[in-house]
Amino acid sequence: MLYEQLQAEQITALKTKDTLKLLTLRGIIAQIKNKEIDKGSALTEDEVMAVMRKTKKELLESIESFTKGGRTDLTEESQKQLVIVSSYLPPELTEEELEKEVHALIDANTEAIAKNPKAIIGICMKELKDKAESSRILVALQKVQ
Repeated sequence: MLYEQLQAEQITALKTKDTLKLLTLRGIIAQIKNKEIDKGSALTEDEVMAVMRKTKKELLESIESFTKGGRTDLTEESQKQLVIVSSYLPPELTEEELEKEVHALIDANTEAIAKNPKAIIGICMKELKDKAESSRILVALQKVQ
């Protein structure tokens, strides 16, 4: 569904001559197609979302690098691409909501944590990967524990 939406919006961007959006969507679609070739079949919705999250992470890293290097032109372009990519991703949890989710997971998995205290990291990453970045999940874990 998301993949079809990306393709439809790519055509729209082409017709409206929105070059930045067109280039961004083409890059994402190319990454999705490469993953499909590697896998040998069509990607699931979750796998497409994983490609989108990876693209967002790469853009954030690029913005950081360009800012450190004093390349404001490239920083601005990457920020615009980040806005485009983020529009296709579900909104992330706020810090307060994330801490509540982590606390609920800790309460629900007390037995597993008693056997292996580090198990909560894997549990939280698995359950919250679509709702927040992994670095934010780790910070919330440290605050709650």
